[in-house]
Amino acid sequence: MTNKVAVVTGGGGILCGELAKTLAKNGAKVAVLDLKKEAADNLAAEINSAGGTAIGVAANVLDKEALEAAHREVLKELGPCEILINGAGGNHPKGTTSMEHFSPDQLDKADLTSFFDLDHEGVEFVFNLNFLGTLIPTQVFSKDMIGKDDCSIINISSMNAFTPLTKIPAYSGAKAAVSNFTQWLAVHFAKVGIRVNALAPGFFLTDQNRSLLTKEDGSMTERGNKIISQTPMGRYGKPEDLNSTLLWLCDPATSFVTGIVVPIDGGFSAYSGV
Repeated sequence: MTNKVAVVTGGGGILCGELAKTLAKNGAKVAVLDLKKEAADNLAAEINSAGGTAIGVAANVLDKEALEAAHREVLKELGPCEILINGAGGNHPKGTTSMEHFSPDQLDKADLTSFFDLDHEGVEFVFNLNFLGTLIPTQVFSKDMIGKDDCSIINISSMNAFTPLTKIPAYSGAKAAVSNFTQWLAVHFAKVGIRVNALAPGFFLTDQNRSLLTKEDGSMTERGNKIISQTPMGRYGKPEDLNSTLLWLCDPATSFVTGIVVPIDGGFSAYSGV
């Protein structure tokens, strides 16, 4: 991976920040893209202080013009993109129900969000952020890969793309779209040598879900306990648990591997609950 140029969207976050650092440790020159410039710069500074090469770039993955400006900056500072990590994504409260199961009495409770109360704009935001937020950066950066060897696109899907989780229909559906798009794009790019695969993390503690899964004292919430009880390895994933699969998929040794979505979930998807 020495001197390969890698672009990581959502690079200011916990999981994609770890992926960016791993690429840099293995010789890649990394462009950390994030909506928050400060977060991108902080991660780039950490990489550079550790002896790697990185730049922080502000970019909104839903704004093609902003991404094209980011692309020009990456070309100028590092060179053409050879590895693209589509990591930007997330959920929104307006696309989330309050309860796991519906009951008629929810219709009369103003403080609850039932299925019938889901805000279509919130759902649309989640789909756009995860699906279009993968498609548009790919349109902008993958042109650099045409005609080159050993180029890879790695999308970030989720275990709830396989089996939807309760309460988050928008996020589950959006990540299912990312998995489907991964397969479609792998076929579409197969003749020009660009491989497209995806990571599907199980449950990892991030800034986005920490308050849902853990209490202030560090103990688990009811939902957190349910998750751990359904995860055979009995723990949440750690950011570094993603690294080996990332490196495997980027390695020329996997030159015949494309169109797969790899679960990294501590056995969650294999467990029937009994």
